[in-house]
Amino acid sequence: MSKWLLAAGTLSLATTGIHLFAGGPEVHVPLLASSPSALLKTYVSLLWHATSAILLINSLALLLAAVNGRYRVPLAAAVIVQYLAYAVLFIGYGLAYLGSLSTTPQWAAFLLMAALAAIGVRSGKGSPSTMAA
Repeated sequence: MSKWLLAAGTLSLATTGIHLFAGGPEVHVPLLASSPSALLKTYVSLLWHATSAILLINSLALLLAAVNGRYRVPLAAAVIVQYLAYAVLFIGYGLAYLGSLSTTPQWAAFLLMAALAAIGVRSGKGSPSTMAA
């Protein structure tokens, strides 16, 4: 088992919970209440829940990678690339539109999760025990 990937998966699962239970009332509900058109409300909800699904799937992929050496590299690599992309988006939009990284601190969580996962993949390479189920 990779403790690094377990940590990344656990943090990802916690991030999913924060997204759902703190971000929902703070972001999703106010967006819906701002009286956009029915089409825009639909897209806001679709994107919100798609993000929730992606976060949950990525969490499960990291947790599976932590315990299953056979699929460790491809599962973790897919999540690492996504989480690095999310970090770049939060940094870019935070700086470009808000002039601050503190308003969109999610970048730090995504960078941390990607780093933990990368360490987990790197520390497990070449070890015979990582190839076991």
